[in-house]
Amino acid sequence: MAQQVSLLQPEAGAGSEIDINVPLAHRIRPKSLDEVAGQHELTRNDSWFAAMMAEGRCISCIFWGPPGVGKTTLATMMADAAGIPFTQLSAVSAGKAEVQQVVKQARARGQTWLLFLDEIHRFNKAQQDVLLPYIEDGTLVLVGATTENPSFSLNNALLSRCRVIVLNALEPADIASILQRAVDYLQQQSAAFAVTDDAVNWLAEGSDGDARYAINALNALFESDRSKNWDKQAVQAQSLRRAARYDRDGDAHYDLISALHKSVRDSDADAAIYWLARMLEAGEQPLYIARRLIRMATEDIGLADPKALNITLDAHRMFEILGSPEGEQGLFEAAIYLALAPKSNAAYMAEKAARKLARETQQTDVPSHLKNAPTKLMKELGHGVGYQYAHNAVDGVVHQQHLPDGVHGQFYQPVERGFERTLKERIDWLNERRGDKK
Repeated sequence: MAQQVSLLQPEAGAGSEIDINVPLAHRIRPKSLDEVAGQHELTRNDSWFAAMMAEGRCISCIFWGPPGVGKTTLATMMADAAGIPFTQLSAVSAGKAEVQQVVKQARARGQTWLLFLDEIHRFNKAQQDVLLPYIEDGTLVLVGATTENPSFSLNNALLSRCRVIVLNALEPADIASILQRAVDYLQQQSAAFAVTDDAVNWLAEGSDGDARYAINALNALFESDRSKNWDKQAVQAQSLRRAARYDRDGDAHYDLISALHKSVRDSDADAAIYWLARMLEAGEQPLYIARRLIRMATEDIGLADPKALNITLDAHRMFEILGSPEGEQGLFEAAIYLALAPKSNAAYMAEKAARKLARETQQTDVPSHLKNAPTKLMKELGHGVGYQYAHNAVDGVVHQQHLPDGVHGQFYQPVERGFERTLKERIDWLNERRGDKK
């Protein structure tokens, strides 16, 4: 096992008892590749990554992917497989001095050290350059973790010494398996604690591929009631109760904003400003109302009157500048405008449909010809090949694939009201120009 050493916070070494105050995600971290959920291109038995670990080797690399997909876990496993010490630093708080402390320890022991540098994109060029000689002479094996495109955030000298490994958001099924393992672990502390399968699946589907987020949500249930059998309804209710801590006046808070919203939707300006006045007189935060008006502008007016969004944003800014009571006049002006504007929820419905399909197809890749290719690495991966530049086409219109392979959708259906009538004409013209049959 690799000895885990932290220069910022002490971590448990291999085989030691882990304090319950350590985050749950750390306590249930997988110890072997067969326990890792997702990232099958790396974890399957015939992968190059599995072969490398089986041989007791590790390489300097950059894990590029969204939060909570296993970057720290895989780095820890690499150190364990190679039998070398492991130190984790965060580029948010660490710098040149902390890196050199790791180097000093490595040289004092006369062995290679694995440095896991989280948020490596936060290091500037000078800080990145500090790493180069130590990677070059084998003092350090650098494993960087980033949510940002390394082609943009890391310099070429560092990229040339590291292999870029792309990690994907986890599937709901992967998250569910992690959560079940976490439930089993928590039941060792309280046998009465349980979470039904449908509740686990609900948490998994709402985690957006982030295992850490899902584990933290589960741990919040455990801390709330360690002897409860949590079903889906109870989990959803717990989430609602947490949102309610921002409620100023109980159910009235939601009833009044609902009345304001529906009055705007139904084009009743007098009722809209009445409910707005009721909320302000009850002590509601004006900026909360301003944010809800912005939401109404996009949900219920949308592109039938694109100016509505600007009106609400201006009202928000006006209050920030003037404060109460003068700044509240902009809220009334915005509410009247929204109520009297032509209505369309076409953009809102398009968003919902697109999000649903995106959740169902989140693992599909962007077509290669649409990918950006400003760097050598990205060009070598074939990004941008075959892309048709619309400005060079007749009428500025091209016919090429824009959705992933096997993904089809027609989300935006404009209404015959306000500016959306013009947008519908534009869509019809584009479809005709491209030869689309929709």
